[in-house]
Amino acid sequence: MTEAENTFNKNILIAVDESENARRAVSYVGQLLGGLPGFKVAVLHVVPEPEDDYFPTTAQREEWLAKYVQKIEALLEECRQALIGKGFDPKDVSVRSTLRYCPSMAECILAERDEARYSTIVVGRQGLSRSEEFLFGSISSKIVNHARNCTVWVVE
Repeated sequence: MTEAENTFNKNILIAVDESENARRAVSYVGQLLGGLPGFKVAVLHVVPEPEDDYFPTTAQREEWLAKYVQKIEALLEECRQALIGKGFDPKDVSVRSTLRYCPSMAECILAERDEARYSTIVVGRQGLSRSEEFLFGSISSKIVNHARNCTVWVVE
């Protein structure tokens, strides 16, 4: 696939977490594009891989991961159903949860975008104040600043 073909495809990646802004991002895509032909949407949640020494035992790490993944699978299905409810064909809506080491969540989202060649990334704004965003950074700001060959929608 050439870069021009990648830029103009109708594949959309919605990166979600458990926030209300992420839910609004899903709703926005559903309201804007639901029922229009040719669009394919993937809802993504990146599970940040815990550091090796974060949990005292491997069993505790595995227990935490199992509970977290179960919670995220419910969230992803909720998002999928919301998009279908807004008019997307079920075959055009996929969900994905991936466990990755993430020095930066934005880098992980962009890596997922690059691997699957989505032309648009949609994220919810984190809701940080300007001073917090300056100090800690923002996933949405980092995606906007580092994304190449795609469109980025930041939904508040």
